[in-house]
Amino acid sequence: MKIALIIENSQAAKSEAVHAALTAVAEPLGHQVFHYGMYAPEDKASLTYVMNGLLAGILLNSGAADFVVTGCGTGMGSMLASNSMPGVFCGLVIDPTDAFLFGQINDGNAISMPYAKGFGWAAELNLQDVYRKLFDGERGLGYPRERAEIMRKNRGILKDLKAVTCNDMLTVLKSIDQDLLKATVAGEKFQEYFFANATDEGIREYLKGVVSA
Repeated sequence: MKIALIIENSQAAKSEAVHAALTAVAEPLGHQVFHYGMYAPEDKASLTYVMNGLLAGILLNSGAADFVVTGCGTGMGSMLASNSMPGVFCGLVIDPTDAFLFGQINDGNAISMPYAKGFGWAAELNLQDVYRKLFDGERGLGYPRERAEIMRKNRGILKDLKAVTCNDMLTVLKSIDQDLLKATVAGEKFQEYFFANATDEGIREYLKGVVSA
């Protein structure tokens, strides 16, 4: 699985710690981790929680990522922004129990975590435990198991509902403020990672024009 990590500006100083925890768990399980920034508070390309959500939508809808790990101070802003995007189902995950239940019941494709609120002593251990609950083993099996079928059915209903209430991602990209879009894809490694992994030709071609403008 291709896992994208996105860190917003207020928490950029913790980027290395979050990235290290994620790779320590995900890579031994056979997953690939692509860190789309921010990498440090002084990065030229700065991401807000709104841009986190837009970037999550771009990566998931284009096929550049299968799962997005993001967050902000409380995790709320990045979750809300991510869920405003078509095809993105983002949960607010604070601890390993949240991660397990989100993976088994909701089986979404993104999580948002708080990297300021409650982020204290041994925070890196909590991160690793969260990622282990998310990425080790099969997701979507239901909890409790006897409710697995109704949970699977409700996930399908939600997916269909979102398809009706949201525009497709290419329409979103063409319709939003283009300065916001340019800033969102201005990260140091965006072009390297995105164009090597994205499979949706329409989104790829549109963003080629954006980054070369």
